[in-house]
Amino acid sequence: MSAADEYSDYLRSNRLVAGNRIQYYSGWVKAYRTLKHRYMEPSAEKAKLKFIEQLRKDGREDWQIEQAEDAVRIYLEFRKRSASSDNTVSIPADILERVREGLRLKHYAYRTEKSYVHWVERYLKYLGSIDADASSSERVRNYLTYLAIDRKVSASTQNQAFSALLFLHRDILGMELEGLRDTVRAKRGRKLPVVLSQAEVMKVLENSSGISRLALRLLYSGGLRLMEVVRLRVKDIDFDNNLIFVRDGKGGNDRTTLLAEAVKPDLILHLGHVRKIHEDDLASGAGDVWMPDALSRKYPSAGKEWGWQYVFPARGLSPDPRSGTVRRHHLSPGSIQRAMKKAVRTAGLVKHASVHTLRHSFATHLLMDGVDLREIQEYLGHKSIETTMIYTHVIRNLRNPAVSPLDRLEMIHE
Repeated sequence: MSAADEYSDYLRSNRLVAGNRIQYYSGWVKAYRTLKHRYMEPSAEKAKLKFIEQLRKDGREDWQIEQAEDAVRIYLEFRKRSASSDNTVSIPADILERVREGLRLKHYAYRTEKSYVHWVERYLKYLGSIDADASSSERVRNYLTYLAIDRKVSASTQNQAFSALLFLHRDILGMELEGLRDTVRAKRGRKLPVVLSQAEVMKVLENSSGISRLALRLLYSGGLRLMEVVRLRVKDIDFDNNLIFVRDGKGGNDRTTLLAEAVKPDLILHLGHVRKIHEDDLASGAGDVWMPDALSRKYPSAGKEWGWQYVFPARGLSPDPRSGTVRRHHLSPGSIQRAMKKAVRTAGLVKHASVHTLRHSFATHLLMDGVDLREIQEYLGHKSIETTMIYTHVIRNLRNPAVSPLDRLEMIHE
């Protein structure tokens, strides 16, 4: 069987394209292989670029170029699988859907699901652009090195990609990745967090308004993460004890943090409006909020109870991205981020302050007020005290800084 016939069978058996398009995909691959042989180009990636460039010179339509690129990408993936060594596990065509199912089975957050699927998809495109046979471990190592050297990604971004590929191979393909110690890793130096002074925090809050201002005040009030604020439920606010209960925070842990007395009047007023929205939703046959899987099965009607509603609900109803159920979700985190950016700009601050800066400021200001480091660790939900200790370096710079020798020199000569 010829390579073209094997490729056509691969497309057909894996249902990668519609049946009536297989002949066109095979035609594009035939043209690509002809050009590759003509130029005697050993690199599949360079040959693909030359092929696409030639199609543009020939005046091909955009949709034809896109189809040709897709055909060659699939062909290169097919060729690599066919020539892979025995110690390489082939990646099924439906791998993205299998990754999604695996993540949902293990109850990963939706944002984690999107991130992991994104990295697996980028990894597959990378495999389609290289022309060397290698084991799965070598491919992952080469890809992480590519991210660090060629793409110059941050250390956290590279670690996120590694976690996604580790999940792909270990949990979906059932294999261990070995020999990754020699992987080039993006360097992560010690970075001090950006911290606003109390006066700067006040300027930011004064230059915000509405629901976003209330959300920003809560962020600073308890040192919350952005997603912890938007996912906050009514039942998790303890007005009597001035506490906020954070459920299923980073690492899947629960904790309590501070609810400022100053924010309570506006928060109570806000919840009154939210309750009216919820009552209107119930009257229209809606009013059901998303519940964690185990709780939704154990308490099927709890999703319509007032206590489970989001403190910051979305403006309208929308379908759940996983189940398709139409319900009212929480406020988009992007709206709070945009409000913060606008407030910082309007306040005239030159610091590169984000929503997360309020969390850093919360911790630093508590430490400057003499609050115990272990207590701050509990409020922030840090697993290790070492993480919280970064704020000791911040306040060392803010509290009683040394006098510059230039100041002493000029004072002497005045």
